[in-house]
Parts: sequence; C-alpha cells; structure tokens
Amino acid sequence: MAEQSVRWGILATGGIAAAFAADLVDLPDAEIVAVGSRSRESAEAFAERFGVTRAYGDWESLAADADLDVVYVATPHAAHRAAAGLCLTAGRNVLCEKAFTLNLREAEELVALAEEHDRFLMEAMWMYCNPLVRRLTALVRDGAIGEVRSVQADFGLAGPFPPAHRLRDPALGGGALLDLGVYPVSFAQLLLGEPDEVVARAVLSAEGVDLQTGALLSWESGALASVHCSIVGGTAVTASVTGSRGRIDVPAGFFHPDRFVLHRDGREPEEFTAAPEDGPRTSLRHEAREVMRALRAGEKESPLVPLAGSLAVMRTLDTIRERIGVRYPGDDAVAAAAVAVAT
Repeated sequence: MAEQSVRWGILATGGIAAAFAADLVDLPDAEIVAVGSRSRESAEAFAERFGVTRAYGDWESLAADADLDVVYVATPHAAHRAAAGLCLTAGRNVLCEKAFTLNLREAEELVALAEEHDRFLMEAMWMYCNPLVRRLTALVRDGAIGEVRSVQADFGLAGPFPPAHRLRDPALGGGALLDLGVYPVSFAQLLLGEPDEVVARAVLSAEGVDLQTGALLSWESGALASVHCSIVGGTAVTASVTGSRGRIDVPAGFFHPDRFVLHRDGREPEEFTAAPEDGPRTSLRHEAREVMRALRAGEKESPLVPLAGSLAVMRTLDTIRERIGVRYPGDDAVAAAAVAVAT
C-alpha cells in the first residue's frame, strides 16, 4: 500500500459522501474504487459523478469487495452501527462519520468488532485532523495560556426544519445534539478530556428530539465547559478557550477554522492562519490523509482520533441525553450505558 494509491469504498451517497468524494478526487494517492447504496440508481448516479468504477445497490456487496483498502461510512448516525459493523465483519477497514454511533453501547460494539477482525477503525471527526486545530491544541498543551479554566463552544442552525426532516426524526437519531452538539463536546474534550460531571437542559420537539440543548461540563481540576447546540437558531458557531494566563478565540466555523487569535497576558494578540496548502476551510482531506497515513503505517487506530476518545465523547453524549430525556426507538440501553456521573 505504501507504493500505490489507497483504494476507497464509499457507503451512502448523501451530501457528506459527495463532499468527501470531491476531496478524495483531489488527492493524488487516493482512488475511489466503489460506491454502495440501498438504491442502485443512487449508487450509479454517484459513480458517474465522481468517475467511480463500481456501483453497488446494496451495502453487503460493497463490504464484500476485497479490492477496497478502506470504506468510508457516510450514512446518518442511526445506521452507523449496522453499516460499519457490516464492513468490519467483512474484513474492511473503516472510517465512520460522526456522531460515531447512536449511543455508547453501539460504539463499544464497533470497537470490539475492529479488534476481533484486526481492522482499522476511526471516527470521522475531521476537526481533530485540521492542522490549525492541531496547532491550537499544541499551544494549549504547551502552556501558552496557562492552566485551562473554561471552554465555550456553540453550533446552531437557523432552520426551520419541518417535522418530516431527518433532524426531527427520532428513528434517525434526530435532534441538535448528535448532529451538531458532537462538535462543541468533542472540542471541549479534546482540550480537557472526559468530564467528571454533566448538567444539561433542552427544549424538545413534539417528536421528542432536542431542538436546542445547553450543557455545562465540569472537571475536578475546576475547569468548566459551556456547550450549546440548536436546530432552531443560527448561532455564531465560535469557540473560546480561557486559561490562567490568556485566551484563544476561534471565529465562526470553529470546527474547521482558517484562523484563531491567541491572547497572552502582557502581550499583543497573535493571529494564526491556515497555510495555503491546507485547502479551503470546508476540506475533509485532512482526515482522509490521516487514514491513509495510518493504513500505510499498519496502525489500527489514529493517534489524532483515538477510539478511547470517541468512546469518551459518546459517554458524554449519552449522559446529556439521559439528563434531557431524549430517547430513540430501541434505545433503552442509553441510561445504563451513560457514564455514572453525579447529577
């Protein structure tokens, strides 16, 4: 694999699959070999659009394709367990969209399958692979702003989304938290690790999904994180990290930034900007490059997006859902799976 293109399969044909495919096409060491969908027509249209050789009208045929080095699972998160599990069991390496799964129990099952079949598995948390986010994280860990005291992050869309939309459908894991809130929670845990305590409140829809959710995460160190997500109001989509000796502000689009500003006590603000070669701010190519690097190195998980971190985020999301009373069909294990934190 070190001397040839990495051969990708893409499972599902929606918007995020198309965005990922467009970035793969621009990578000289990547090749999209096959696409799979529950609709043959959709698979064939996707294949024609991106010059893909093979189009399958079912997931099983894609998972069974031994010519694939890795499969990108791009379904809604309610189907991640089934789709990624099918691929892992068939011996495929997997990059799975976020939120990683519907709940912690499903995420643990995927990790167990990856270990059982000795396959690579990674959550597609592209934010963690972004060079500027990695630079921000390094500055924080090197003590540029002292000890982290607080993190703030938000992600809200104006909508309105009609009741028939997937974001309002409990069967599809609808609501703001798993679709949008995963970013603020993942940002906070990137910098502070898994919280020791979680408090959350939400406004629920008639269907029982969260229209907007606010959570306060706390750590024994004294650090706090305030995270918010919404599908009924467009927020600034910004983030800020405050430490004992300074602050870092990330402007709109904090999960794929093109700049951030470091404020250190007693110094002039410093602006850090994305390098020209890092591509547009919407680029998904950084996570694709990380997957290909890991595969060539023979790694079974990425140090940038470790599986333990993905499980920790799922524990927090489960706990928030338990606090706000959001449950999905067949999701009776959520309360038991949630981390045992104090109310």
